[in-house]
Amino acid sequence: MTCIVALKHKGVIYMGADSAGVGGYSLSVRTDPKIYRSGPALFGFTTSFRMGQLLGHAFEMPKHHRDVPIEKFMATTFIDAIRKCLKDGGFAQLKESVEKGGTFLVGYHGKIFHVDDDYQVGTARVPFEAVGCGFDLALGSLHATHTIAKSIHPRARIRLALRAAECFSAGVRAPFLIQELR
Repeated sequence: MTCIVALKHKGVIYMGADSAGVGGYSLSVRTDPKIYRSGPALFGFTTSFRMGQLLGHAFEMPKHHRDVPIEKFMATTFIDAIRKCLKDGGFAQLKESVEKGGTFLVGYHGKIFHVDDDYQVGTARVPFEAVGCGFDLALGSLHATHTIAKSIHPRARIRLALRAAECFSAGVRAPFLIQELR
């Protein structure tokens, strides 16, 4: 299920999401969003609507002290707060002594962070990222429009990427939601 797309353009983070909820062969087009704003951050999730609800309604962004580099903050203080939120909300899973969360994108301080279910935090060298079952299709579209990005508005690039994922992935469906983080 899902395709979440984010791109950075002139210091603004644009994030788009589809509306599919998929379980096995069942598809539900949902009205609840896959993108949430939490203080100075924008979250786009896959994995579980429950996880997304916790990120959107229960998570409180911890204070980021100016003397702490953003990558260190995200890998430590931020992830500690995410783990606590997911545990307290009954979502985090412990399997064979390994804790697992879910996969999501975070737009924060002009950067796009990719958080995996093992809580690793990554950033891509390119100014865009995608997660979910349609991620590779969306990334292909974003790559193809990257060189002509000056002539295409970032919202249009996100819509193109989500449409490509919808066209070729059974787990991606419109309507699409797009938000900005300035």
